[in-house]
Amino acid sequence: MEFKHISVLKNEAIDGLNINPVGIYVDCTTGGGGHSLEIVKKLTSGRLICIDKDTDALTYAKSRLSEYSDKITFVNDNFANIDTILDELNIDYVDGILADLGVSSYQLDTAERGFSFMHDYKLDMRMNKEQKLSAYEVVNEYPEDELAKIMFNYGEEKNARQIARKIVRQRENKPIETTFELRDIVKSSYPPKFQNKTSLPNKVFQAIRIEVNNELNDLTISVEKMLSKLKKNGRLCIITFHPLEDRIVKTQFKLHSTDCICPPRIPKCVCGHKADIRLITKHPIVPSEIELNNNSRSASAKLRIAEKL
Repeated sequence: MEFKHISVLKNEAIDGLNINPVGIYVDCTTGGGGHSLEIVKKLTSGRLICIDKDTDALTYAKSRLSEYSDKITFVNDNFANIDTILDELNIDYVDGILADLGVSSYQLDTAERGFSFMHDYKLDMRMNKEQKLSAYEVVNEYPEDELAKIMFNYGEEKNARQIARKIVRQRENKPIETTFELRDIVKSSYPPKFQNKTSLPNKVFQAIRIEVNNELNDLTISVEKMLSKLKKNGRLCIITFHPLEDRIVKTQFKLHSTDCICPPRIPKCVCGHKADIRLITKHPIVPSEIELNNNSRSASAKLRIAEKL
């Protein structure tokens, strides 16, 4: 299957990077290479580091970007390791970093990747196919309380407790092996009048995907690392698709753009904290009506941009 993915907020993100033609840039989530292509087209003697933990994505991106291969270094790794990746490439600081945290259309639409409840296949959901933990282990081995917590926190699934109970009850008879089996359990946890709603399992599948790929923990540690690797006036652009992701980025950006972080009751600053970024976006950039009409999967996207002081 061809690696298809429509890059979300592409023009806004590229403009946000404020690209220097001789600069060094990092695309932390290369995917199908849509953002990467727009970055590298603006480079003359500059360099682009393309990171992705999905080998299928990198294979496709290498082909798509082959015309610019002399300017690109491809790295099969987790962007949470951006500091060590750049150290190994002998790069101290970069001019810009982009992270698009969305799941690619290819991953969602390729049945054997086990991301989607629209295709019947073995539960998987691993972005890095080499890692051991998959959706199968989460669904069949996690305790009921942990399953409920994941579905409620990561998926904002109000029916999380009942779904978790049904999962545990079902796996006592036999393992839950496929996406359709999980989908049917989720649907059966709701009253009959809701069970025909196509999107009903979406929150549960999203929550399990986030757990399998450690997405929120990776993001939390990564923002700090990304900011530390920016040159003066370097830009960091992050596109989120989940309220918890956006909250992490917003919180980190606020912390790094604020001088004093002492508690309000302290009359004089004693923390010595100094801002090391300025916010380019006071409020997140969201897709235009035109983009929403062309790509419904962009609906929850938010772009935040910061510049290193």
